[in-house]
Amino acid sequence: MKKIGILGSTGSIGTQTLEIVRTNKDIEVTALAAGSNIELLERQIREFKPELAAVWNPDRAAELRDRVRDLDVKVLSGMDGLLAAASEPRSEILVTAVVGMIGVLPTIEAIKAGKDIALANKETLVTAGHIIMPLAREKQVKILPVDSEHSAIFQSLQGGQQRALRKILLTASGGPFRGKKKEELENIQVEDALKHPNWEMGKKITIDSSTMINKGLEVIEAKWLFGVTVDQIQVVVQPQSIIHSMVEYEDGAVIAQLGTPDMKLPIQYALYYPERRFLPGERLDFGELSAITFERPDMETFYGLQLAFEAGRRGGSLPTVFNAANERAVALFLKRKIRYLQIPEIIRACMEEHRNILEPTVEEILKTEQETYEFIKSRW
Repeated sequence: MKKIGILGSTGSIGTQTLEIVRTNKDIEVTALAAGSNIELLERQIREFKPELAAVWNPDRAAELRDRVRDLDVKVLSGMDGLLAAASEPRSEILVTAVVGMIGVLPTIEAIKAGKDIALANKETLVTAGHIIMPLAREKQVKILPVDSEHSAIFQSLQGGQQRALRKILLTASGGPFRGKKKEELENIQVEDALKHPNWEMGKKITIDSSTMINKGLEVIEAKWLFGVTVDQIQVVVQPQSIIHSMVEYEDGAVIAQLGTPDMKLPIQYALYYPERRFLPGERLDFGELSAITFERPDMETFYGLQLAFEAGRRGGSLPTVFNAANERAVALFLKRKIRYLQIPEIIRACMEEHRNILEPTVEEILKTEQETYEFIKSRW
């Protein structure tokens, strides 16, 4: 019986992880953590019976504690709750599906406790990859990617020779505004940006996909996951979302992972790696598939992607600024306080303002995040 903890259990990745638990019957959930959706979290606790549950909001945690007082479950709150859920003694693998830099400290805690990490929180490696990856090697734990693209790269590397890897081809759907120019994006509303053509995701990641900033974050994440430079990563727009990513070797061979757009595949692969199991769902029908097409990304219209490459090349604390500025800008856009095209404008302004720290500590990373938030608050 495999034992797992899930941070972000009420979100898209968290709920799909629990679907896999429900289907397979040989996974025990020992810890669950969520932000504030205690109604869903209560249902999850009653079904999966974890020993520990954590809620970010203390008031909501107190309310949940009262609602599950008939159960043998410990309910904690805040960062202390997240850290306890991350390091819960019985779990073997932690699914990190929280959104944002809130995932950095719990991931470090889980690695120190010897847990393998099923990583769905890209901000952890974007901001602290120089800390996370050496720590994982020291503690001999696996970092197993859950993002569909990084899982595809990971799968494409199985049986290959990573030292012969020449290039990563990171695919992107292009989002809802593929093919549009900047002037056509002037009056984009929240509802427009939340209509992704292929994937069902949370609001923040859906907005990030529409700006292609999500792909920029994935570029930086891939740099750390696979030990390559940013310049060894090429973004390729693949609108059908059939090829999830590819790797090119020194001899010119290109290996790709293909499949229908279903996040349960990379989640299940991470949970059971290296075993493959049956997964219910649609299968690719190559008789019906008329074409798989490719395009270059428009780095001028979607220049947030260009900024990500710059942040990834320069490294240090600059990726933290990129990530934090994007988080706050997207939040402002979702609240209709800024225009759509101001998202990359805010990121660029924050990057220009920042004095880069080459090897930031966790404390310096978190301080940089707060300084970025304060700069945005003073200007927008």
